[in-house]
Amino acid sequence: MKTNTEKFGVTPHQPSLWTRADALKVRADDPTTTQPLVRADFPVLNNDVFIWDTMPLRDLDGNVTSVDGWSVIFTLTADRHPNDPQYLDEDGNYDILRDWNDRHGRAKMYYWFSRTGKNWEFGGRVMAEGVSPTAREWAGTPILLNDRGEVDLYYTAVTPGATIVKVRGRVVTTEHGVSMVGFEKVKPLFEADGNMYQTEAQNAFWGFRDPWPFRDPKDGKLYMLFEGNVAGERGSHKVGEAEIGDVPPGYEDVGNSRYQTACVGIAVARDADGDDWEMLPPLLTAVGVNDQTERPHFVFQDGKYYLFTISHTFTYADGVTGPDGVYGFVADSLFGPYVPLNGSGLVLGNPSSQPFQTYSHYVMPNGLVTSFIDSVPTDETGTQIRVGGTEAPTVGMKIKGQQTFVVAEYDYGYIPPMLDVTLK
Repeated sequence: MKTNTEKFGVTPHQPSLWTRADALKVRADDPTTTQPLVRADFPVLNNDVFIWDTMPLRDLDGNVTSVDGWSVIFTLTADRHPNDPQYLDEDGNYDILRDWNDRHGRAKMYYWFSRTGKNWEFGGRVMAEGVSPTAREWAGTPILLNDRGEVDLYYTAVTPGATIVKVRGRVVTTEHGVSMVGFEKVKPLFEADGNMYQTEAQNAFWGFRDPWPFRDPKDGKLYMLFEGNVAGERGSHKVGEAEIGDVPPGYEDVGNSRYQTACVGIAVARDADGDDWEMLPPLLTAVGVNDQTERPHFVFQDGKYYLFTISHTFTYADGVTGPDGVYGFVADSLFGPYVPLNGSGLVLGNPSSQPFQTYSHYVMPNGLVTSFIDSVPTDETGTQIRVGGTEAPTVGMKIKGQQTFVVAEYDYGYIPPMLDVTLK
């Protein structure tokens, strides 16, 4: 009997492992893998909304794409509530931190446009209220399909449950701006199965989100990355020799790290339009290391597959740690084996003096890395902070073999196109 991978002409694979030994090599504040400090006087893109995960419009090969000279980004967005009584403190002042921390429960997809790849103009909601089948619209990927302006927005429909979905619409341009039309019929694609990917019934803290479709540059097939957790009841996973790796004496104790079960999932399309998908075993697992491998995505360079994901300090397992930021792995073929970049996996972390300054980084094929500002200290003790909810400075990074290097810093929210499509 053929396996799922064999049925779709895909070679069966074993997931690559991000091991505890790899994670022990993580070093915060290495200047080659640390994001420059974000100043506390940063500008805010829009004072009426918070934005966080940023999703540039792109094609299936990963190229960030403008349309008729207009750059377009999608963002997770939530209204700010400076006058809402529930977000006022006992003195009647706006508690922006509480409002910011509550944003996920009201996240919606919005879009922005720009002639310059920065200084973004507010476009508005992508889908009208009531179109999405769940309360929250969480991150995904907008794909420009053709020169007619058709766009497939893959995203995560959350609460109830978590379902990978897509909705098709169209981008329309004028000399004055951009609008989104359509986006009226959401198609569910797949959910966690409990056999390869953990379900909410198996773990109330499970993750299943962040679809990133792509065309494999070598076999031409349509695939999708997503964040998941390895299937199984919470606490039942084993952290064995393979997951531990080659650790020095005294580091064999894994503590309660069986609760950390992150993985990078992959699915293959059964059709050319991306309406029918089959989940495959994970590309990469982090059992015993970390519990979140969010927003996984690829950069294809020099015939290699550079797999990037984002993760937090607080989601690391007992006995290992690392900064909030980007982690990366590289392989010679889509299904691996993958090895951690820079020996550890750490590619771009926040500095220890500002551990929460940025998050949700996205590495683009041109070496630019975008992210959002979370919170930045405003005093030397770090007890006073300024909440962001806006675009962070873009960072320039070079990828050389199995190493990466921070080499530049650009303006806030600088996301230039790699190619422009003229609509017909």
